[in-house]
Amino acid sequence: MALTIVLFIAGFILLIFGANWLVDGAASIARKHKISNIVIGLTIVALGTSSPELVVNLAASFKGSADIAMGNILGSNIANILLILGVSALIFPLRVNSNTQWKEIPFSLLAAVLIGICLNDSLIDGTKASYLYRSDGIVLIAFFILFMAYTFSIAKQKKEDEFQEVKELKPIISWIMIFGGIGGLVLGGKWIVDSSIEIATWLGMSEAVISLTIVALGTSLPELATCVVAAYKKNADIVIGNVIGSNIFNVFFVLGVSAVIKPIPFNEALNFDIIVGIFAAFILIVFLITPRKNILDKWEGGVLFLFYIAYITFLLIRG
Repeated sequence: MALTIVLFIAGFILLIFGANWLVDGAASIARKHKISNIVIGLTIVALGTSSPELVVNLAASFKGSADIAMGNILGSNIANILLILGVSALIFPLRVNSNTQWKEIPFSLLAAVLIGICLNDSLIDGTKASYLYRSDGIVLIAFFILFMAYTFSIAKQKKEDEFQEVKELKPIISWIMIFGGIGGLVLGGKWIVDSSIEIATWLGMSEAVISLTIVALGTSLPELATCVVAAYKKNADIVIGNVIGSNIFNVFFVLGVSAVIKPIPFNEALNFDIIVGIFAAFILIVFLITPRKNILDKWEGGVLFLFYIAYITFLLIRG
């Protein structure tokens, strides 16, 4: 018990330091190569902070733990929008560029809808069971490749003043900070998830609830830590890029690779969480259209956060 608590605390310390290193290193690379922060957020930062989800899902796929694999992604994507963007906006209102508002965020909504379609064979085709098949995984990976191609196509789009407050470090230092930050986030996230699952098991929680709450929140801690740090540094593009990029990575890459390794059976009880994920992406688009265009205000962040509290409360009551 004592060791579990020590690892839990140490994990948070690693998350904090890892998030700082990753944000500073990534922003410095962006300034050095004149790449926009939104692209860095959508690629390097998103991939780095999505590493825990990838590790957990690969392990779950090999072990045949379908509820862990699916609940982890669905729960993480919900947490990314409702919790992480909510908390980040509460710290500092987030200004979103129009390209992100009308292209990247709708793409994340598409991901949420597409995974709902792919997972409901019994509902759509009338089959006895629903699976995320290898063919579905290949389709998801194809969408991921399209997204990466799009991201590289906008890599040089930037505003001239975007990097003024970013300290430019030596390239080797920047890359050490990026990889060191990712390592800290992955290891810290693993320690927190492992210790949290052990504590949850002691409390008698089911695997489905653990995957949607403890595991999903635990693997989203790197995104949360990174976004909170970025929000304090008023780097909205890193925040938005990290969250939206992570959601896209989680569905198209992590679930795609997991399904290719081994088809994943789908528990139809998770359809509720798919609906919540679609709602989260949709309400984000609505908030960015009204009342102040392209801005996620503090009160809107508060609403997102309350939605997340309500969602977690419902899961715990449902059991």
